[in-house]
Amino acid sequence: MAALGKDVKVLVVGAGAMGSGIAQVAARAGHTVYLYDGRTEAIAAGCAAIEKDLKFLVSKGKLDEAEAEATLARVVPVAILAGAEDAGLAIEAIVENLDVKRKLFAELEGLLGTEAILATNTSALSINAMAAGLARPGRVVGMHFFNPAPRMALVEIVSGLNTEREVADSLYATAREWGKMPVHAASTPGFIVNRVARPYYAEALRVLAEHEAEPATLDAILREGCGFAMGPFELIDLIGHDINFAVTKSVFEAYFCDRRYAPSQFQQELVAAGRLGRKTGRGIYEYGELAAKPVPQDEPPQDGESRITVVGDIGAAAPLLARLEAAGIEVRRESGMHGRRGWMQIGAARVALTDGRTATFRAVEEHCPNLVLFDLCLDYSTSSRIGLTRADQCGLGALRAVAGTFQKAGFKVSVIDDVAGLIALRTVAMLANEAADAVLQGVASARDVDTAMRYGTNYPKGGPLAWADMLGAGFVVDVLANLKEHYGEERYRVSPLLRRKAYNGEALYD
Repeated sequence: MAALGKDVKVLVVGAGAMGSGIAQVAARAGHTVYLYDGRTEAIAAGCAAIEKDLKFLVSKGKLDEAEAEATLARVVPVAILAGAEDAGLAIEAIVENLDVKRKLFAELEGLLGTEAILATNTSALSINAMAAGLARPGRVVGMHFFNPAPRMALVEIVSGLNTEREVADSLYATAREWGKMPVHAASTPGFIVNRVARPYYAEALRVLAEHEAEPATLDAILREGCGFAMGPFELIDLIGHDINFAVTKSVFEAYFCDRRYAPSQFQQELVAAGRLGRKTGRGIYEYGELAAKPVPQDEPPQDGESRITVVGDIGAAAPLLARLEAAGIEVRRESGMHGRRGWMQIGAARVALTDGRTATFRAVEEHCPNLVLFDLCLDYSTSSRIGLTRADQCGLGALRAVAGTFQKAGFKVSVIDDVAGLIALRTVAMLANEAADAVLQGVASARDVDTAMRYGTNYPKGGPLAWADMLGAGFVVDVLANLKEHYGEERYRVSPLLRRKAYNGEALYD
C-alpha cells in the first residue's frame, strides 16, 4: 500500500507538545497541515514551538533555512474545524479521555470526506472503543507517536477489530515516508511499548522495595552493565511517577488485575507523598542546584587472582573468558557434568551466572558454601560494570578475590545483597517473557516487538526477543521458573510461546 501523497492535507487536533510535534513532522514531509486546538492561545503557542524547533535545527546544521521556512509555511492555523474540511488525514492529540475523543471523531466523521482517515495518538485507549458508534469504524486507526515526535523514530500503527487493512498499511507507509520507524500493533492494553516495558520499572521497584541495593547502584548496573540508555529510576523520575504509576495501573486494570502487571505499592506511596520526580524536585532522587549527584556503590580495589579454572559451559557468559584472558588472567578449562551449567573457580569461590535463585539457596543445593553469583551483561566484552552477590555462607575474603579478578578485566564492580536473579538478569528475562506473550497473543510480530522496544525506548542490542535468543529460551524459562518458585507468584509465570520455543530448541525469530 502506497503512502499518502503530498497533496493530502493533514489536520492535527491538539496543539500541545505532541500535537505541534506531529504537525511539524507532517509539514516537514511536505504536507499542508491544519493545526487546530479548542484554545486559540494554544494554537499560537504550538506554531511558536514549531518555529523555535526549526530554528534550533538550522542552528545545528541539521536543516537549511529555506526548508525550515517552507516547513513553517505549510503549517496553517485554523480557528474552527470546518476550516479543515478538505483534510484527508486527521490526527488527534488531545486529552486522554475516551468520551472526549469519541465526540471529536463523531464530529470529524461528519465534517471530512468519506475516504478520510481518522487517526488517534492515544498511548493506551482502545481503538475499538473509540471507533464504536461511528458510521465508518474501518477508517479509524491508531498512529501513536512518541515524545518528542520530531526526534523519536517509532510510530505504532494500531489496528482495531474494524480497522481496514489498507488504512493501516497506508499509514504505515506514510510514517515511513515521514522518516519514521513504523510497526503494526493490535489494539490491546498498552499496545507494544507501554505493555512490554512494564517489567523494566517493576523489577527495579521490587528490588528497591526489598532494600537489596541503592537506586543509583541498580541504575548503574542496568545502564553500564547492559547498555540501557537510562536506569529505571532515572527514567521514572524523568517521566514522572504519577504518569508511570497511572500507566501501570491502567494496564493492570485493563488485563483484569493480572498480577503480572501489578503496580508497586512503594511507587504509590511516592505519588501520595508528591515525590513525582524531576518536575517536583524529588522522586527517587533529589534535583536542584544543591542536590548531590547519585553515586553507585563501587567495590574498592581488591587483589584479584592471576589464574582461574572454568568448569563446563558457562553459556551466555562465555565472552567473559576472552576478556579475562586479554587482561592477563590465565584461564584453565575443564569439562563439567553433563546437563549441568558451568562455573568458574576463582580463588576459594565458585563463581556462576545467576539463574533466578538466590546465592544462599543455590549454595545449599549445590553443596558449595563459597558461592558468588554475577549478573547478566548483554555484552560481556564491552560492559563497564558488573553486579555481584554472595551466599550468606560465603566468606568476605572469597568475594573480594572475585571482585578483584573482575576489576583486573576492567569492570567496575557493584556488590548487592543476595536477591533472586540479581537485577539485570531478572529484568531482561521478564522483558523477554512479556515480549513473547505479546507475540503469542497477536499484538505484533516478533520483529515488530523488538523494533518497537529499540526505537520507542532505546533498548540495546536487538531487543527483548533477540536477548532471549542470545541467552537461549531454555535458560530464560529456567530463570523465570526459579523466580516463580522463590516468590510463589503468578507474576513470573512463563509465556507458553517461550516455553514451546525452549522445548523445541527453536529461536523466537523463525
